[in-house]
Amino acid sequence: MTMSTPSKNSRTKAVGIIGLGIMGSAIANHLVTAGYRTYGYDPDEVCQKNARSNGVITKDNASAVAKHSNFILMSLPNAQALDDTITQMLDNPNALALEPILIDLSTLNLKCKTYNYDRLAKDGIALFDCPISGTGAQAKTGDIAIYASGPANIYNSLTPIFDCFACDVFYIGEFGQGTKMKIAANLLVAIHNVATAEALLLAINSGLDTDMFCKVISAGAGSSRIFELRGPLMAKETFTPPTMKLSVWEKDMAMIEQFANKMGSPTPLFSATSPIYEAALRNGLGEQDTAAVFTVLQNIAEHSQPLTNN
Repeated sequence: MTMSTPSKNSRTKAVGIIGLGIMGSAIANHLVTAGYRTYGYDPDEVCQKNARSNGVITKDNASAVAKHSNFILMSLPNAQALDDTITQMLDNPNALALEPILIDLSTLNLKCKTYNYDRLAKDGIALFDCPISGTGAQAKTGDIAIYASGPANIYNSLTPIFDCFACDVFYIGEFGQGTKMKIAANLLVAIHNVATAEALLLAINSGLDTDMFCKVISAGAGSSRIFELRGPLMAKETFTPPTMKLSVWEKDMAMIEQFANKMGSPTPLFSATSPIYEAALRNGLGEQDTAAVFTVLQNIAEHSQPLTNN
């Protein structure tokens, strides 16, 4: 992927990023490489230290980042973190840069995102809903997509920043449409991940070479991006470091179920995957990659282990 370089005008602007975990740190590194003056904050001191070593100017809190940044990206783990971040900014309005634009890259429920959009709108502050499609490993190489949604008249000002760390950027429409797109996309991810584990285990049990299997399937009609990313991890049973922790994915699974129920949309295949993920968490695999669902299917095959405790 060829990363874009900011124009002379955009280079004078500062970008902030709140949340320097797996995804946020990768994005921050791309911004620094592209020439942006990049400010960052994370409550985890290890994340702060790693970011500083890569050229990020770290601050002690979210408001301090907002004070120095025209554009503020947020890559946060849960709804409470977004609520708290916005509260801190609103409680310190004099600390905000002139006409800041906030961009939430997190995968969070629509209720939380809309609540914070409304809070900021009262103070004339723009918030964009821009969830990311891709893993932390993909973010490191810029192989991610952005599902952007928010005020159309401001959107074009964001694209030079997105182009620094994403290979595809889609404007989905008004605020909240990005999250709807991400939920539908994640439904497919949930199914493809378990389907990959199921197919690979069948290949192993039938005597096929795992490396050959991954190569052949990736070139054919049965492939998916998830197969290409997670198939090799499953084949080597390498589930750490995680590209997406099962414990984090649990939150996304709940979002999919709640949204589908609200829309009255049937999800029989997604529902069939839920016990596999639940078993993985029950077996203590929460800190491992979501590819570790392969271990659950192995246990079923080798020990006739049931998916539930019944």
